[in-house]
Amino acid sequence: MRSGLFGYKEQMVNFDTPRSMIRGISCQGSESIVQTKVKWLFLDLNSFFASVEQQDRPELRGKPIAVVPLESDHTCAIAASYEAKAYGVKTGTIIRDAKQLCPKLVIVPARHDIYVTYHHRIMEEIVRHTPLTRIESIDEMSSRLLPNRQNLAAAMALSYQIKAGLRENVGEAIRCSIGLADNAWLAKVATDMEKPDGLVALPTRGLPGRLFDLRLTDLPGIGKNMERRLNRAGLWTVEDLWNTAPKQLRAIWGSVEGEKMWHRLRGLDVPHTETSTSVVGHSRVLDPVLRDPDKALEVARRLTTKACGRMRRKGYMATWFSASAKGVLGGQTGRDIRLSETDDNITFIRILHQIWPLMMRDMHHQRLKKVSVTLSGLRERQLSTGDLFETAEMSAKPLHLALSHSMDQLNSKFGANTVFFGHNPKTQAGYLGTKIAFNRIPDTQEFYE
Repeated sequence: MRSGLFGYKEQMVNFDTPRSMIRGISCQGSESIVQTKVKWLFLDLNSFFASVEQQDRPELRGKPIAVVPLESDHTCAIAASYEAKAYGVKTGTIIRDAKQLCPKLVIVPARHDIYVTYHHRIMEEIVRHTPLTRIESIDEMSSRLLPNRQNLAAAMALSYQIKAGLRENVGEAIRCSIGLADNAWLAKVATDMEKPDGLVALPTRGLPGRLFDLRLTDLPGIGKNMERRLNRAGLWTVEDLWNTAPKQLRAIWGSVEGEKMWHRLRGLDVPHTETSTSVVGHSRVLDPVLRDPDKALEVARRLTTKACGRMRRKGYMATWFSASAKGVLGGQTGRDIRLSETDDNITFIRILHQIWPLMMRDMHHQRLKKVSVTLSGLRERQLSTGDLFETAEMSAKPLHLALSHSMDQLNSKFGANTVFFGHNPKTQAGYLGTKIAFNRIPDTQEFYE
């Protein structure tokens, strides 16, 4: 096991040993180590999807594997094991290219339900050691350390306890990188400095330290577009960014995010802004046997009912329905429909069937590659005022909603697809629509709707 910045090894978690110099920070011995403070721990699970597959299927351990959304040379890897990464295969690599890079590459269809199950097991293990402040994504989480864990020695010891707990209680293939810093943002930066199985601390007293070794795009919040904007302003390195005044960064960003970046770089704990749900949707890259427009409609219909179920669980109603499709030969089409506050399956399915022929006409009835549905304009059901100009169709909504709730209950009690509309399309994954997005972890129930 490796550790960054301070160079500790796992067998050296005896912090009574004096150290005259700890990579980038002057210390007089173990007393200075204890006095160095960090407030946040950030944990990043290494190659999570691939690691879960290797843990769940021991025959895959030690082998180069790529996790894919469907078995096709034209799709891309959504995860790669470190054995595959050694050949240059990484997230986003097209599978036909990946096979050339690594002829012995094992292709593994994604099983999002298994990843969510392991996610919850990992969370249960971590909270045995430290409270979780935020679950950032399926493979990232942060903890604001308790006061008695905020000195560097205690935080490092805690990190090793978490790593050991994951190995012993979840699985030996589940590895993580941990970052320690005075804010969660810097702690996240630290996790990317050494992978896999790294441990890096970036305490404020040692800054900027190793930050100047990073590229601008290594910092969360700086993508390619922002990098170009910074370059136009004459900023090419993290050192340039560090030496720029906060007001100038605000002008470059065009928002307060620029000033927040200045403060985060220096270890200041900028409050996290919570976001609320604005849309609920599902999409699906179609299996080859489901690309005929009629079969694709069956998929879109199931995606619609799944999105409605999620929306109801969250307590929302939608005022917009959107559907879109991409063709195998190229091109795409879609429709956005405005409606009164609605949360029942039947209304949305009726709209889908009304707009689908128009969408297929746009696509010249070609085979489809992907379908998506989105419910937006969300409003909390408890704040709904209803419609003053109720039509006969609207008066049927209570019955439609009761039917939708009954379907939810039956599917929850007796298993997925107990009750559904129309034909139920079969997929390689065994379920439709439910997948893990960057900022969304599906409810376990979604896999059984």
